[in-house]
Parts: sequence; C-alpha cells; structure tokens
Amino acid sequence: MAVSLPTSAAAARPEPASPGYPCQVFAAEDIYVVQGANQGDGLTGPDEVCAGDIYTLYHEAQPLRLLLRKPEAGEQSVAAGSDVGQSGTRIRLEARYALMAPDGDTVELLLLSLEDGTRLALPLSPVGAGVDYTLLSVEAVPADLQLADVLCLSFACGTMITLADGSQRAVEALVPGTEVLTRDHGRQPLRWIGHARLRAVGGFAPVVITAGTLGNGGDLIVSQHHRVFLYQRQRVPGLPTSELLVQARDLVNGETVYLREGGFVDYCSLVFDRHEIIYAEGVPSESLMVNDATVNRLPPAVAADVKARFPGLAHVPHFGTETSREFLAAIGAGRLLGLRKA
Repeated sequence: MAVSLPTSAAAARPEPASPGYPCQVFAAEDIYVVQGANQGDGLTGPDEVCAGDIYTLYHEAQPLRLLLRKPEAGEQSVAAGSDVGQSGTRIRLEARYALMAPDGDTVELLLLSLEDGTRLALPLSPVGAGVDYTLLSVEAVPADLQLADVLCLSFACGTMITLADGSQRAVEALVPGTEVLTRDHGRQPLRWIGHARLRAVGGFAPVVITAGTLGNGGDLIVSQHHRVFLYQRQRVPGLPTSELLVQARDLVNGETVYLREGGFVDYCSLVFDRHEIIYAEGVPSESLMVNDATVNRLPPAVAADVKARFPGLAHVPHFGTETSREFLAAIGAGRLLGLRKA
C-alpha cells in the first residue's frame, strides 16, 4: 500500500523518475564446480547441473551491482548505470538453487540470464569465497516473481500487532497513521505498509513459531530472515549484551518452530520513523529498517514513495546483539527458546 501525499503537495511535487534499484550479483562462472560431474564448470542452467556437485565462489570474485528498472508488462530489465548489462536489456529468472555449506546451513541462489547471454548468480543468503557448497536441489522460479519482492517481506497476513492502546489488530488491517506500541518509544504512528504475495517455497517459505513457544498467544508466522527480539536475564557467555536479535530461520527445530512450505504466503512489511521493536502475537519483533540497502530493492514506485516520506534514509539499527549461526550451534537454539521475552 503506497503512502498518499495530500492533494496540494502531490500537485506541487513533480512526478519522480522511476529510480533503478540494485541487486548484488556475481558472474555465474565465478561460482564453479570444484568436485563432481561438472568439475571446472561455472553455474549453469537447471538442465545442466548435477545434484551433489560441490561449488565454491572464486576467491578473487568481485560482486557486481545490477541496477533494475521498474518492471513493465511483467518484464524486468537493466537500468542505466548498472555494472553489468546495457540499459533496457531484459532479465529472465532461470532457476533457484539450494546448496548446503559445510556447517549444514542452506544457501540459495537465483540464476539470472540477460538477453545478451550473460548469466548472473544472485545470492539470497551470504556466500563466502573459498567455501565448499554442495548442490542439493534446483527449482523453477515462479513466473510472476519480481526481484524486488525478495526483501519486501516480514509478517504473514493474519499476524496480530499490538496497538498503542493495548488492543491487537491483524497486520493487513493496519493503515498509515495507526499508532502501534513500540518497546523503546511508546506509541508510534505507522508510516508505511508494504505487501508481497509469494510462492511459499525455498527461501520464501515462512517460519512458524507455534503458540506458546516464545510466550506468543497465537502462531507467529514471519519470513525466514525476519528477526525476533529476545531478552536474557542471565547473560550468556560470549555475548556482549542481554538483548538479542535472532533470525527466525535460526530458531527452526522442526517441532515448535518449523518451515511451512507449499502454496502461497502473503507478507506485510511495516515502516516507522525509526527502526522499532514492536509486538507481533505478543513477541517483540523488528520493523522494516529503512536505508538505501533495503529501500532501493523495493519496487521503484514504492521506493520513491518511501524516499519522499523518509528523506535521508537513515534508520539506525535497533541496539542489540545479532546472534550468528555458529553461536547458536554452540549453545543450542533450544536455550534461546527458553529465554523470557522482554
């Protein structure tokens, strides 16, 4: 849902040009097979790769900034100023690859192809140079998937958000101006709400934190990289603060917290004047952080709207320690699930 300016202001302000929005990609050949049937080959199309092959990112590979234009008639294309591709060159999403790192973490890549024959790999999770990744599976990309949808994720529709007066309302029923209860700044008006509908597979499948797991009254359903806020009364050795920000996917245990794959999922993102901790199903959780890295990846018309509302794009991340997967593996995610919420 875009934020509407008053009629007079809208008339006075010229229509902004559709800005490009960036993705960080690598040349497909920079992610190559070091062991397996296709040894020596770079990342290729879905009909050419072999499950079980081990890939690595070339240690001298340089990330490229791919600038995207506003989608037109369902097509995605390169914008002027991109590090790769000519302005107007069409982009096709070929496939989604799931790979496993040595520590068991799953990394996903999108294979993009330009009409000039260039192939690019877009990591949906951080990829380390020189690390061995085993190819697990290949999936077709939804025909209507827009690259800008990748970051426009947060709470699943139906999630109950606590308002300033203590009542709760479904996230999709919120509108700009609704006052929401925040942990650090009391009642704060919602400035913007974004929506995305995606096929619930791979990296887009939601995480379900079942009722009661974190003191939540109902199931809390969020995107995998969405972070929940946990407070520990007794500090865990190795962490500098008692306040923790934990990605939902890092809490998955297959029982009380699990991935729900299949069908479609409707997500909503919430933006405030600051990066806030709000209450979703009673669980402290982050709002969308507004900065260049996130907003420029939103659909161009939406990005322009948010930029007009939030000049400077300078949200400061909420204070707290973001836990790493290595640390969670060392102490056990179950320990975090036992922490009392703030």
